Amino acid sequence: MPVPPTSDADVPRFLDELGVPGLVDAHVHFLPDNVMDKVWAYFDRAETHYGRAWPIHYRTSVDDRLAALKGLGVTAFAPLVYPHKPGMGRWLTEWVTDFAARTDGAVPTATLFPEPDVAGYLGAAVAAGARIVKVHVQVGGFDPRDPLLRPAWGLLADAGVPAIVHCGHGPIPGEHTGLDVFGEVLAEHPRLPVVLAHAGMPDFAGALDLVHRHEHVYIDTTMVGTPYSERMAALPDDWPARLVDVADRVVYGSDFPNIPYGAFEQVAAVAGWAAADDRLGVGFLRAVLHDTPAGLLGLRPEPE
Repeated sequence: MPVPPTSDADVPRFLDELGVPGLVDAHVHFLPDNVMDKVWAYFDRAETHYGRAWPIHYRTSVDDRLAALKGLGVTAFAPLVYPHKPGMGRWLTEWVTDFAARTDGAVPTATLFPEPDVAGYLGAAVAAGARIVKVHVQVGGFDPRDPLLRPAWGLLADAGVPAIVHCGHGPIPGEHTGLDVFGEVLAEHPRLPVVLAHAGMPDFAGALDLVHRHEHVYIDTTMVGTPYSERMAALPDDWPARLVDVADRVVYGSDFPNIPYGAFEQVAAVAGWAAADDRLGVGFLRAVLHDTPAGLLGLRPEPE
């Protein structure tokens, strides 16, 4: 086992010793500047919202953020966008389609909101090559069981395009959050590929239950097990052992740039899980940090 990274600059050394060509990050956020400014303004008031500060670690220009990802050894990433009201889904999906087309390493993504034209703009994005769709139940404040979304869920199930869904109660509950709520969507659309963002934080057991019950459900590592998050939603002591049976359905995500710490801490957290159980080890690390997210995002294997 390589020694876990101790800084962002140390991550490429760790990846090289691990024998993987780079990080594949399935949970990164790039948004139009005016939207990102509002997101950051919300986090500036985190002590009011969450009871603790949340300083944005990578509060820089787009070019500097892209350079930071490259410095971390990220070779591919999913730039995720999400609406908080009707009418934003189409606009954000069109924006991120253009962003991905002109940005090295970015894979095409999309988003959705329960509205009459959702299947139209989502279908167009999937036809144009969208690899993953961000769904933010908490920020959007909508019920994922809304009948307006049935065509969208069906479309993604038919196309085999995964939805990365923030449906857990963390960091604060929403009106329609909860793994049990989204479990009803999965029961109605059993072929729907889904990544449970933040491993369902704080209901980690509920997330793993859905992974066991549905063969197309994954969890991502986003903010899970980092020192900051452990003070907010601690993992169970036997977390590494619980991952053994689902080791091929864990994908790396960081929440870059909207995290209150360096991204290396997420890599180090995953390395800690791998080291804690001999049944995980190096193979698990390689899968989580590269192979599984690469497969989920439809990336071609690296040449030998």
